[in-house]
Amino acid sequence: MAWTECSENRPFAARRLVCFPHAGGSSYFFREWRKGLPEFEVHAVCYPGRADRFGEPLATDLVAMAREIAEAIRPLMDRPTALFGHSMGAIVAYETARALEADGVRPSHLLVSGARAAHLVRRDARAAATDDETAVATLVELGGTDTELLDNPMFRELILPYVKGDFRMLGAYGHRTGVPLGCPVTAVAGESDPRVTADQVAQWAGLTEGRFVQRMVPGGHFYLADAPPYALVREACAGERDERAGNR
Repeated sequence: MAWTECSENRPFAARRLVCFPHAGGSSYFFREWRKGLPEFEVHAVCYPGRADRFGEPLATDLVAMAREIAEAIRPLMDRPTALFGHSMGAIVAYETARALEADGVRPSHLLVSGARAAHLVRRDARAAATDDETAVATLVELGGTDTELLDNPMFRELILPYVKGDFRMLGAYGHRTGVPLGCPVTAVAGESDPRVTADQVAQWAGLTEGRFVQRMVPGGHFYLADAPPYALVREACAGERDERAGNR
C-alpha cells in the first residue's frame, strides 16, 4: 500500500503539505485539511496496521519507518513541501526530514505539534507492557478520542492493537545525535497540554540551524481537533517566502 493518501490532487498548487498522524491515528485525521488549505496539495501519511493498511504488520522501528516514508515522498519534493506532524507524528516527521536532508533533499518547512523536542523523548521499556486499560487511560487523558467509543468493546478490539503498537514503537525510540536540520522549524502546542510544556517545545530550536518559531495556542493535547492550525501553516510558509526574498 502507498505510504501517503491525497484525497484531492492539485497539480497547480504551488506547495504541498505532508501530514503525519499521532499515535493510534490514521490518515483520516487530516482528510478535511484540503478544505482548510486550498492553496496546498495535502498528503497524509498512512501508517501500517490501520485504516486502508489494516491487514499489514505494525511498524516497530520509528526511525526505519521514517526512512521508508522519506523514500516514498521524495517524488513530492519537486515543489516546496512542508511536513506537519502531531504528537508521535511530530517525531516521525522530524526523522523523515532528517532522512530527506541526509539524501540532499530539504523540506521547505517542518511543523511539529504537541510534542516535546525529539532529543527529550526517552526510551520507555514500560511501553512494551502497556495493557488495554493503560492504553485507554492514556487516550482519555490526552483527549481526541470519543470516550463513549472507548467504552464500546468492538471499537476497543479494533483500535487498541495499533494504539499499543504505536506506544511500543515510540517507547523504543532513542534520538541519535547528528547534523542539525537545515530547514526552518515551527513548534506548536496547546497551553493546557498535560504532557508537553512550553520549555520542552522551545527545545526544538536546538535541532535546526534554520529559523525557529514557537507558538503556544489555546487548548490541550488535541487543540487541533477543534481548531486546525491552518493560519499557522500559512504563516510559517509565508515567513519562509519572506526569508528567501530577503536573502536575494
